[in-house]
Order: sequence, then structure tokens, then C-alpha cells
Amino acid sequence: MKHFKSIISVLAVAFLVYIFTFYIDGEMGIILLAFVAFAPLVSLFMTLYARKRVKVSFSCDAYVPKGSTLTVNVKVEKTGVFPISVLEICPYASEILGQNIKKRKLCMLNETKRTFKIEISTLVGGNGEVGINAVYSCGFLGFMRFPLKTSLPQSVSVGVIPPIPEIKSSSQLFRSIADVVLTSDDDEENDTAMLFSANTSPGYEHREYEQGDPLKRINWKLSSKKQKLMVRLDEAAASVQPVLILDLYRNGSVPPVNAVRGEEQLIRSVFGLLDLLIQQGIACSFVYRSGTGETVCESVDNPDYPKQLLLKILAIKVIPDKRIDLSQNNGSFCACVTATTDAGPGFAEVARYIDDQENASIIGLSIASVNTTKMKMWYLDEDNNFKTV
Repeated sequence: MKHFKSIISVLAVAFLVYIFTFYIDGEMGIILLAFVAFAPLVSLFMTLYARKRVKVSFSCDAYVPKGSTLTVNVKVEKTGVFPISVLEICPYASEILGQNIKKRKLCMLNETKRTFKIEISTLVGGNGEVGINAVYSCGFLGFMRFPLKTSLPQSVSVGVIPPIPEIKSSSQLFRSIADVVLTSDDDEENDTAMLFSANTSPGYEHREYEQGDPLKRINWKLSSKKQKLMVRLDEAAASVQPVLILDLYRNGSVPPVNAVRGEEQLIRSVFGLLDLLIQQGIACSFVYRSGTGETVCESVDNPDYPKQLLLKILAIKVIPDKRIDLSQNNGSFCACVTATTDAGPGFAEVARYIDDQENASIIGLSIASVNTTKMKMWYLDEDNNFKTV
């Protein structure tokens, strides 16, 4: 069935040549018959010639918002003087992008360069990929079809930016984190006051907040007493910072087209919470798995940094059956929230490195998410509220 149309076309041409030769004009029919026999040889030569004489490249934006259209600019260049009959270009896109991408066929007679655009819809937030799966040199009614011998362009990573929800400060998950942070902040201040008591200079040195000061240095308890923002002059200890861990785990047995929806939901949930914490002046440590597989921990204390961090996450390809590795986690944190796509039995290899599980929580995908730990699990509902599972 693949060449059914071509077979019909050949039979139709053969039938017309037969009718013309034996019933209309025999001499002219012989000429036509010779031409029809000679045409495949010429077509074969041009088809094989084009395999080494064509170079295909393309470019597109690295990031696009969800729901928009990704425009891919494709350029085809030819070397040599012979015309190229038909090129068939087969682009592809991964699961977060639209899959209704048609093959493109073009011919290059006098042109040495052709360009065209492919428009692809963005369906799901996350990391995707765009590329050219194959390029064929075709000839003689589609019967001849050979792949190019020139190298194909490398695929390009595309980050589709999902809308990040605005979570209210009345959210119970946020309040529980904020309470732990304030308690830890109070304990640290008391401990430091004891250390400085011998020098008759108790507590931290403070001054009023100035534009550009890191939010993690704000002493919220003292600020509430003085009715103005007060900033510590020393470096805030990491132990009073909550940590957010992103575990974008993808089960290798699950089709990627089914997994990407959950991954988008998890990214929206954790970055919605991160935005709220930073807006409320609570600096955080954000832990994620890099593109090379290493575990990265970054301090987030600037209101603009979550957007930059989101772009980093969207540039990382999710590797199936790989979880975040917390074995090198030597830090001390007042609260820990782990966002994971799967808190089933396999999550134990992550949970065992979380020391204080009384102040640890999990963000799952939905109310139906499985939780095999003793930690409390939350999920983001349709109204952008965190609720317990």
C-alpha cells in the first residue's frame, strides 16, 4: 500500500503509451516508449547525485510559552550545478509539542538555497525536542527513495514555559513552612545571643533594609517588633532556610506522552510555592538534578531568580528511571519539601537521606498519589490551593 499511488500512476502511463503506439501513431509511440524507459535511468542518476549534494539545517527559539506556536526555520542548501528533483524532509517533535507535523517535499532546479517554516503547537509545559528525523532524495514517481549521505542537523532542546500559579499566603503548606522558619530563626538568635554575652554585645548586628539587600538576611521577628525591615549584617545561616527538592522521576515503562502531564503539574506546584516563599521574604535552597546527572543546590533569595531557575529546569531533559541523588546532602535545614512525580516504593532511596522527617513534606501530583512514607503529602488542586492527600 505504501507505493499504491505510484503503481497506479505507472500503469496509467504504460496504458497510455500502449494505446498511443498501437492505435494512434506507432512511430511516435516508439519514441515515447524509449523515453519512458530512459526516464528512470536519468531519474536514478539525479537521485543518487543529490544524496551528497544537499545540506539541511534549522533553527528555532529555545523557550516558548505554553499554548503558543513554535516556529522552526528550515534551510536547505545545494552544492553543484545539476538540478535536484525531489527532496523529502521528515521533521519530528517530542511529546510536549504537537505531533501533526507533515513531511515537506521540495525541488531545487536553479536555486542553491531554499527556506521554509514549520509551525508546531506547544501543548504541555516542560522540556521538549525538535529535530529532523530523515531526509530522502526521491525520483521517478516516488519509486526511488534514498536517504542523504550528508549528516543531519542535531536536534534542539525546547523549553515550553507553563503558567506558574499564584498561591495565596493563607495556604496551609506555606504557613507550616513559615512557622518552622520563624521558630528556627528565633532559636538561632537565642543561641547567638548566648555566644556574644561575654562581649556584652548580644545577638546579631542589624540595620534597616536597603534596596538590593538579600532577603535571606531579614530578621522577621525583629522587623515585626520595630515595624520596619531590619537586616542582619552577618551572613544568614543555611539552617534557617527551607529546602525545596525537585524529583522529576519518569518511570521507563510509562509512555512519555502520559508522563509529561504529571511533570508539568509538579513543576507548576513547586515553582508556585517557591515564588510565594520568596515574595514573603523567606530565602530557600532549591535542589534539582542537572542535565549531567549531578545534584545541584542553589540558594534563592531574589524575587527575579525563580524565573531564571525555571528556565534552567526546562532546559534539562528528563532521563527515564533516574531519581535525584541526595547521598551527598550534608546540609542542615529547618524544613524540607520534596516535589516528586512518584512517592511509591522507589522513593525510599530519596527519603532515607532526609534526616528530620517531622518537618518534611511531599508535593505529589493529585489526591490519588501514592505515599509510602510517613511524611505528609500535599497536592495542588484546580483552584491553586495545596491540600493534603
